[in-house]
Amino acid sequence: MHYSNRWGGSFEIQHDAPAEDQQSSNMQFDPPTPRRRKELVETQLGWLLSQRQYRKKNKENCAEFCVSVCKMKCLRRVLLAALIAIVVTGISMIVVRRMRMTNREEPAPKTDNYTVALSVALQFFNAQKCTASCPFASQFRCNSFSHIMSKSAGHLTKSNALPWRGDSGLQDGSELSDLKGGLVGGYYDSGNNMKFHFPMAFSMTLLSWSVAEYGPKYKAIGEYNHIKDIIKWGIDYLLLTFNSSAPSISKMYSQVGISQRNSTSPDDGYCWQRPEDINYPRPVQTSTSAPDLAGEVAAALAAASLVFKEENAYSKRLVHAAKTAYRFAQETVNKAPYSTGNQMIAQFYNSTGYWDEYIWASAWLFYATGNYSYLAFVTDPNIYKNANADLKKPGFRVFSWDNKLPGAILLLSRLRIFLNPGYPLEDMLGRFHADTSKNMCSYLRQFRVFNWTKGGLIQLNHGKPRQLQYAANAAFLASVYADYMKESRVPGWHCGSFYFNISSLRSFAASQVNYILGANPKNISYLVGFGNKFPKNVHHRGASTPHDGHKYPCTGGWKWRDSEAPNPNVITGAMVSGPDKYDHFFDTRTDGDYTEPTLAGNAGLVAALVALAKSNGSEGIDKNAIFSSVQPFFLNSPPPSAWKP
Repeated sequence: MHYSNRWGGSFEIQHDAPAEDQQSSNMQFDPPTPRRRKELVETQLGWLLSQRQYRKKNKENCAEFCVSVCKMKCLRRVLLAALIAIVVTGISMIVVRRMRMTNREEPAPKTDNYTVALSVALQFFNAQKCTASCPFASQFRCNSFSHIMSKSAGHLTKSNALPWRGDSGLQDGSELSDLKGGLVGGYYDSGNNMKFHFPMAFSMTLLSWSVAEYGPKYKAIGEYNHIKDIIKWGIDYLLLTFNSSAPSISKMYSQVGISQRNSTSPDDGYCWQRPEDINYPRPVQTSTSAPDLAGEVAAALAAASLVFKEENAYSKRLVHAAKTAYRFAQETVNKAPYSTGNQMIAQFYNSTGYWDEYIWASAWLFYATGNYSYLAFVTDPNIYKNANADLKKPGFRVFSWDNKLPGAILLLSRLRIFLNPGYPLEDMLGRFHADTSKNMCSYLRQFRVFNWTKGGLIQLNHGKPRQLQYAANAAFLASVYADYMKESRVPGWHCGSFYFNISSLRSFAASQVNYILGANPKNISYLVGFGNKFPKNVHHRGASTPHDGHKYPCTGGWKWRDSEAPNPNVITGAMVSGPDKYDHFFDTRTDGDYTEPTLAGNAGLVAALVALAKSNGSEGIDKNAIFSSVQPFFLNSPPPSAWKP
């Protein structure tokens, strides 16, 4: 048998040549050959020759021998030098190659369209607060003025200024005797110059939710600080709308600015002016009964406290303020929606109820505090019943600034999916979870719960105008639920007797966002600044009025409103209202049903985009961040078995 030698060759013993010892023995006992006899004779003669002759003879032989030895040494040295050169060269090549690999920049990861669109959409909020000067896409390079404010609140730093924006609204709420400094700051809601606190609060809640779920993704994309600045700007303003440091309150400011129907006197509807040029009164609306508004404000503050968890003092301040707002929402004696009987509010953001805000706010306060009482309240069957949670009516499945129920029960389903607290919460959490699954089924086209346009847009607004904001919200919920299932290793869910993979939800979400970004019959991006074709005549006072050093009066801006020329200022990041139910879209400035953006609409789009984005290899939710304040449910006994569909 032959054994392999790992160093090369074989371990086989060779018998062809005699061994060295045997050769030596043979040489010693073999009779001398003629050549051998000659060598012996010469050796003997050397002893007989004279000393001189021998030395001469020996010197000649030595010279020959030395030359031979020198040649051998030189050859060895040459070979050794060559070997050293080869080794040194090889090592040098390896070192240089490794240095090149170390110093070489890794190829930049591919950025998907959702990531690019996200960076664009975030810029809308900079334009709505006052001013910002951020380059297109990539990452936020400006500091929010909420971190660097002058002595007069609301003044913006030059580094944060869009060329066509400046300080505005510095006199808002200055007539209020109980509020030092007034209601300065916040966000203008849309193309007008009014500040609606109800949808503003919802926008901040939604953005905070997106950070709570996808914080690592925001960081990977490079927009984490930007989104936090956007949220902080809105949250700091909401803290001004009531006495947020008190344990209890009796009123809340609900709106700044008015627009009366068929008005012929200066107000925010009649005038077409840049916000910097406003010179007419902007009265503040006050609500003494605001269970819906206060509930939404409480939700926004509680959700934001999770975003700013590492800023301990600020986070605690938000939690305290959230509790105060929540207490006001529930303790109001004569409960009625904040918009009831107030046409200055109802014509824009009329609230249809407040029980959904109760559930929504309770869920967020539970996550923000870990206080079991909020969870006990929200899992009371009567509360869910009062919220008119009748899923046979499609309208209750639509997540929006007015209906928080679909988002609230998904948020509570998260608790069951990942923590599974069991009895006595299981009955209601299980119902929330089941109803969430039904909501997801309603998004699937084959069940025909909602109508769809021929171009592929789901009509969650029942064919009414301004559809895109509802589609964006649904895309966010679908993506979040798909990520919940993926993280819990559940491959899909049932719709009656049908079973669907989570890819069905991802496809739905992507189809709606893709429609918004340009995959529609008009081949137009409804996100300004994204793609090669997008609306040029956005219904927006600041964007449509030239920034040319002239201060145009109330009616002086009408010529810009009615002009057919594109806006002189591009309001990058604005998602317009969108097409009608026939996929028709008219880029007309005077028709806000097609071209007006809103704060809540953009918040939903941002949330949907970050959920879908996969830039830098980041994807999926942060499973644990939202539970940072929640204590374990099972201290002395093991938890129930894992949830299964």
